Amino acid sequence: MTSAYIHIPFCEHICFYCDFNKVFIEGQPVDEYIESLIKEIRLTREKYPSDKTETIYIGGGTPTSLSASQLDALLKGVREELPFTDGDEFTVEANPGDLTLEKLQVLQNYGVNRLSMGVQSFNDRLLKKIGRKHTAQDVYDTMKIFEAADFRNVSIDLIFALPNQTIEDFEDTLNQALSLDLPHYSMYSLILENKTMFYNWARQGRLHLPGIDVEGDMFELAIERMTKAGRHQYEVSNFCIPGKESQHNLVYWNNEHYYGLGAGASGYLGNVRYKNHGPIQHYLKPLKENQLPTITVDTLTKENQMEEEMFLGLRKIEGVSINHFEEKFEKKLDTVYGSTIERLISEDMLKVTGDLLSLTDKGLILGNEVFKEFLLK
Repeated sequence: MTSAYIHIPFCEHICFYCDFNKVFIEGQPVDEYIESLIKEIRLTREKYPSDKTETIYIGGGTPTSLSASQLDALLKGVREELPFTDGDEFTVEANPGDLTLEKLQVLQNYGVNRLSMGVQSFNDRLLKKIGRKHTAQDVYDTMKIFEAADFRNVSIDLIFALPNQTIEDFEDTLNQALSLDLPHYSMYSLILENKTMFYNWARQGRLHLPGIDVEGDMFELAIERMTKAGRHQYEVSNFCIPGKESQHNLVYWNNEHYYGLGAGASGYLGNVRYKNHGPIQHYLKPLKENQLPTITVDTLTKENQMEEEMFLGLRKIEGVSINHFEEKFEKKLDTVYGSTIERLISEDMLKVTGDLLSLTDKGLILGNEVFKEFLLK
């Protein structure tokens, strides 16, 4: 079994912090891209057959920047080429203001049963400052569309530690987000990624970001407010009511296999991680010749796979199963990482509960410090 990540690189607007593979949609060969993407699915499945697709996730870019007819063509092809059982998790990313009732009905027609919406903040001033084109009102208007279609399985993303953001700003965003009473919330701190406008502005001294202590306070506030509202933290950045965990994201954190389809997408199949060409014309060219658009292929050693099992698995609040690790790699966890684990336990970063090795509260706040300790030297 495998899952599928499908990348739509088109956006109506480019945000100042985003380093995902994306282009402004105007003038782009969108229809040709959709046809080529469907061909890529077919070629990939010929090379790596699988009789079941556990989850499908269409991300971007902004999938909902496509027209209703383009979404219809995309989803028709996806459903024809991927073996998928209706009722299994099928997620599409959406932006407030881009989604219409017509587009939502197209999604529903093809079995999409979960939407992930990039809200980021409910403060219009901050939204403008980070280059988002929607407003808080657009979020509420989009929620009305969900209600009209009786579509309830919605997650929203929020970003904290934004330029000039205060704790009070972030608390107000949390209050408005929780007032929507959604089953799932994702929470990320702003990261300055290379080649983004924010990265360049920061180097020029033009970006005033909250300090690391304020960022930590915001994260702790998010955990406290989400928990109080009955949304349990099941992964470092993710909160939900029980049973509404993102099954697709758990594929990543459980270090399981998935197709990466589309321009710039990455996949993990067997012991191979691969990445596709990012620029759209570079992606389309090999597909015209019935070749896969892969640019890099990394064959993972057992050591690489064990590293990934640890630093991905420890992102889950339940942590890594010691028995599962030993069954999967035919090596005892202590033999590979014993001294590292002992030291991190003594530093109150990790704890062992029965079969599970997991982050402590302190380890959760300093997660990246813990994860890098599992890179075998």
